[in-house]
Amino acid sequence: MADLLIPDDSVMQKLGEVFNRDMVEFALQKTYSFAKLMSYYRCAMMEIETKFNVLNEEFSLMFDRQPINSIKTRLKNPISIREKLIRRGYEMSVESIEEHINDVAGIRVICSFLDDVYMLAEALKKQDDIEVITEKDYIKKPKANGYRSLHLIVSVPIFLQQEKRVMKAEIQLRTIAMDSWASLEHQLHYKKDNDFDTLMEAELKYCADLSAELDARMDLLRTEVYQGRQGEETTGIDILQAVAGKFTDSDID
Repeated sequence: MADLLIPDDSVMQKLGEVFNRDMVEFALQKTYSFAKLMSYYRCAMMEIETKFNVLNEEFSLMFDRQPINSIKTRLKNPISIREKLIRRGYEMSVESIEEHINDVAGIRVICSFLDDVYMLAEALKKQDDIEVITEKDYIKKPKANGYRSLHLIVSVPIFLQQEKRVMKAEIQLRTIAMDSWASLEHQLHYKKDNDFDTLMEAELKYCADLSAELDARMDLLRTEVYQGRQGEETTGIDILQAVAGKFTDSDID
């Protein structure tokens, strides 16, 4: 909040020469309220990121490996917030943002392996100050274009100087392969002046299926490396059969 300065009387006087003083004060108050709300969302992101860092540290001590490759956070920009409110038929206000927009605060957790996605999600959901509002599993049921990720909308308390506030945030958990595909798909699909035809869409879907196969194979190899088969020798056929079983369980085309 330190970068939000209320203009002094001289600035207010100059603004008053162009705008009505009441209009200026109203606009400044709205700006301050919006900035304060965004600071609350940033606090929510920090709370959730800390929770995942703690889980990552605990897992590292227990199993000598870290399930989290990286964590990314983002705050939805005002233009995107406004467009989403208009699209859904809501007014543009601080109260409307907090009530109707669930993904102002976004946390993306990039996991090393597929099993880590569900392990971390379950560990987070067990924490007594986290409430899961909605959950969408695009890994077991990918989107039509092949997109895969586990989405959680949660509420988390933040503790301020004189109050406790409960804020909402969207969490996306995905593997390195899922994140690589999603990042490249975003660059390709949303490039200006470029229309995707059905063949291009099919190729993207095929690449998504390849990344799903990569995840399944890497998960199996992880199991072999960390657990072993106690004297049994692993063959290529064993791996192929196990991978096929993972695809069946995940409903991947």
